[in-house]
Amino acid sequence: MPAPAAAPAAAPSASTRADSHGALRETWRLARLWLRAEPWTAGLLVAAALLLTLGQIALGWGLAVWNRDAFDALGARDGAAFAHQLGIFAALTAAGMAVAVARLWSRQAIALRWRRWLVLGLQRAMLEGGRHYRLAVSGAAVDNPDQRIGENTRWATIMAVDLALGLLHAAAMFLAFAGMLWQLSAGVALPGTGAAVPGGLLWAAMLFAGLCGWVTWRVGRAMPGIHMDRNQAEADHRFALLRVQEHAEAIALVRGEADEIRGLGVAYARVEAAMLRLLRSERQLMWLGSSYLAVAGVLPLVLLAPGYFAGALTLGILMQAAHAFVEVTRALCWFVDAWPRLADWRCHVARVVELERSCTAPEPRGAILRREAPAPAPAWTPPGALELRGLALGTACGRALVAGAELRVAPGERVLITGESGSGKSTLFRAIAGLWPWGEGDIRLPGREATMFLPQRPYLPLGSLADALCYPAPPGTFGREAMAAALLRCRLPLLAPRLGEVARWDRVLSLGEQQRIAFARVLLHRPGFVFMDEATSALDEASQDLVFALLAVELPSASVLSIGHRPGLEAFHDRVLRMQPAPGGARLVPAGSPPPSPSPVLPSGPGAPAGAGRRGLTRTLARPSVG
Repeated sequence: MPAPAAAPAAAPSASTRADSHGALRETWRLARLWLRAEPWTAGLLVAAALLLTLGQIALGWGLAVWNRDAFDALGARDGAAFAHQLGIFAALTAAGMAVAVARLWSRQAIALRWRRWLVLGLQRAMLEGGRHYRLAVSGAAVDNPDQRIGENTRWATIMAVDLALGLLHAAAMFLAFAGMLWQLSAGVALPGTGAAVPGGLLWAAMLFAGLCGWVTWRVGRAMPGIHMDRNQAEADHRFALLRVQEHAEAIALVRGEADEIRGLGVAYARVEAAMLRLLRSERQLMWLGSSYLAVAGVLPLVLLAPGYFAGALTLGILMQAAHAFVEVTRALCWFVDAWPRLADWRCHVARVVELERSCTAPEPRGAILRREAPAPAPAWTPPGALELRGLALGTACGRALVAGAELRVAPGERVLITGESGSGKSTLFRAIAGLWPWGEGDIRLPGREATMFLPQRPYLPLGSLADALCYPAPPGTFGREAMAAALLRCRLPLLAPRLGEVARWDRVLSLGEQQRIAFARVLLHRPGFVFMDEATSALDEASQDLVFALLAVELPSASVLSIGHRPGLEAFHDRVLRMQPAPGGARLVPAGSPPPSPSPVLPSGPGAPAGAGRRGLTRTLARPSVG
């Protein structure tokens, strides 16, 4: 069955916010992993981006030299020289356009390939081995993994590439123009003294950029936390909207729209509050961002004006110095321009890293030993037996559910397990499937290739009805005739002509029809061992008798372990067992056994006997629901 949807979580803790300050380190780690996974592709794209960045710097240098020559031509009133400079300008502009477009392509390609590697890796890590289910029931799952994979990975990679190449461009720009600015500073003197200052323009640019950076940090230092709150609020609002969509029928039946409107309004109010804080911070930064480049364009003219008026500088040198000053200031003020994006990027990286750590953390080391036999070579070979030896199950927080379960289901045998609701039947089903790690004991079962698990609510993937019948095998595994025949045998004749239709079949079909689809899958896949957990709960007695009769006729040598409580199931099984509640955990006993005599519950607090209460379950997590 699919993993339960993640509920909204509380606001990020202090530790979570602290982790966001390691965004640079975590991004570099993810980048190295991608470079190792795709060395040629990643290496070529990064090399292209670096070369194109250097090319753009060279063109900027050429434009600074053009400023000097063009304005010298204007100052000398030399029309021929100025016309020549216009030709050079056209060539520089054309080359700049080509390099800018190519550099943009390299940035986009790096972000796209990196994001694809990251998304596919996170999806695989989350889904492999049923980890997504265990994370959900343990309470250790991060909130809204769909948003983290679909949106946060996008911005974490795109912004990382843009910021990294932007920082590289700024550093190269500074190195390229710092020397030029130093040489052009000969006309700069200390005000009121006339004393020349070596490299005066460069020092002025560095002081001005440092002042801008300090103001930016003081004004915008709260933005990373605001972005974390905004992302959390957006995710919770989206989750609330999805819940309304998923439970639309139940809400409409009980006329709960007014309450949902109130709940959605509260969720959006948190989004709006975070957005108002963010917008206020952006407005405060705009006071500086809208003015510093204008000041940078005028400041060198003010500093060099005395030398120009004294005839020590030409107009071309003056304009070249102004251009170089602006470029150096822009390079040094990269932090000022990038701060809002840096704050947002750190939030996206923190959310992606939280999901990655959740998906790659070691599994809880319980004491359950689960062994799957290798698949037999011939397809017709009967699978091995299912054996449970001393199996004890509990919740993640230590509450005992099942105690000392012993069971052997021989090849071809059909066993039914009954019991009252909440006695641990479904937990036993999940443990056999490898989804429940909290407990101790030994589980031996046939390999996954020879088994098939049927939960109470079957999973129907997105796609055509034929894809749903083939699942979990790839689409096209079975022929159209075979699938139509399976539908007819399960009394779904109206669906046979719709095999190629694409729809949300989990919404189109009733639960009873979905359960019959699951049995049609069994007829197609022909497993050697079938595990069922209330797999006929939505069927009428005639349909229930039909599907079990089909199993007996179509798969006579298959083993079956059924969990259910509906009348009439006993007739289709060789043996009936019962989950009998007991103080230390339910016991698996033959049907008709007398209930156990009352016994005191062993204490689990201070002073309790060794081994009481928790039965060796060592993880302490949120209490999951059991069935």
